Amino acid sequence: MTREKIRIVLADDHELVLEGLRSLIEAEPDMEVVAGAKDGGQCLDAVRRHNPDVVVLDLEMGPMGGLQCLESLRGEHPAVRVLVLTAYSDGESMRAALEGGASGFALKTEPPQQTVASIRQVYRGQLVFPLAARRWLLRTPQPAEPTQPTDREMEILALVSEGLTNAQIARRLRVSDNTVKFHLQNVYLKLGVRNRTEAAAYFLRQRGGASRPRR
Repeated sequence: MTREKIRIVLADDHELVLEGLRSLIEAEPDMEVVAGAKDGGQCLDAVRRHNPDVVVLDLEMGPMGGLQCLESLRGEHPAVRVLVLTAYSDGESMRAALEGGASGFALKTEPPQQTVASIRQVYRGQLVFPLAARRWLLRTPQPAEPTQPTDREMEILALVSEGLTNAQIARRLRVSDNTVKFHLQNVYLKLGVRNRTEAAAYFLRQRGGASRPRR
């Protein structure tokens, strides 16, 4: 029985990187590169023509960069998984990519087989969250007081407290499931809670405290 291959579009403005990725991926029996692109516009055209399963997307490309391309992909092709593959390991790049709706984030500095594994994980709908991101999130010394969630994280907490699932929250906010998972993981780390029930309890306490009348 012939097994269907994972159909992939590669987008990177460096020819050497493109060819290296193509060689790496096409050596895998369950993967197929259907197109390559050197900027966001070419990537969008390739996705429209080939309807791939996964796009491997660089962030730094011109004239249309990776984040702008990602936004368009999420609007036009929400079912396509997007793995951002970049040399930037800073937390802000990771956050921007995942808030933009990326299905995962991988680093060019990781071993090549890690990229292949990340593509399979993204294809299966799993959250790809590199070790570097966890290091970035955890590198701050233990604070005396819990770090406050961002406005976006509080927005998600409000929906969690209403009993919405990750998928329902993703649809409500027009982001990917992985983006919701990413924010919730951040919230768990910041608040020192173990699950969504404890996180929702935190939100309800905060809301109750905010609305409690002064004596």
